[in-house]
Amino acid sequence: MRRAIALFVLATLVGGTPALAQQRPASPPAQKPAEATAEPEAPAPPYEPQLLSLAELMGSLSYLRTLCGAREAEDWRERMAALLEAEGRSPTRKARLSGAYNRGFRAYAATHRVCGEGSREAAARLAREGEVLARALAGRFGG
Repeated sequence: MRRAIALFVLATLVGGTPALAQQRPASPPAQKPAEATAEPEAPAPPYEPQLLSLAELMGSLSYLRTLCGAREAEDWRERMAALLEAEGRSPTRKARLSGAYNRGFRAYAATHRVCGEGSREAAARLAREGEVLARALAGRFGG
């Protein structure tokens, strides 16, 4: 978890503000159906709700930064892939995390069609929230 959270914190600290250029946003990562396993699902870690919130924030930022043409826009998909690699220990867990990312992406895709002041403000607010959440997770559960 520490690596994925560190990626988010670093990204929000050096990500900068979105550019004004407009382009079509990239689609969210494909969500694969959970595969059936013979072993029972391990209990979720105590930080699961915060991690799902972080994944949702990453999806929202992925959409908004791409919409506004930010130079780090494509990095959000890569950060989500890193989060899935670090925390997706089972198909069910990967599905929950990618579902949270996709919810965040779709929520802003439904209301923001062009990059405007509201989109830039929302992206800045989400980045601040994500940074606070990531620091709290790293401080409490990062080991």
